[in-house]
Amino acid sequence: MNYRFDIPPSKDKLRQMRRFVTEVLQKHQITELEINMMVLAVDEVFANIIIHGQPEDCNDYVRIIIEVKKQGVWFEIIDKGAAFDILKYNEPVLGELVKSKHKGGMGIMLVKKIMDEIKFKSSKNQNSLRLYKKVDF
Repeated sequence: MNYRFDIPPSKDKLRQMRRFVTEVLQKHQITELEINMMVLAVDEVFANIIIHGQPEDCNDYVRIIIEVKKQGVWFEIIDKGAAFDILKYNEPVLGELVKSKHKGGMGIMLVKKIMDEIKFKSSKNQNSLRLYKKVDF
């Protein structure tokens, strides 16, 4: 099954996106723990796109497509902002982040730990990030 949601690039809309993802996953007897982990990963990606990729006054949208299959769940997140390849991101050393009291840098690390597969594609007009999570139904 496929589900789609378009969201304006605004921090005010993140709650709606989380609710959408949660409601879709609840329809498929996925455990609450797995739902919470996937919502956290998708939320982090959306927040980064909104904060770093697209200006808040932008008229474009960020699209999420959720595809639930027998083996797991695919999320495709499409935006038209600045490209950022999550796969090429060098994760910070946790101890150094704590010492420097730096507040950022943990989200992408979480996404990579939570999801089982990540694919990124960028063209002149849009970026596509695909996240996959194996799920036991």
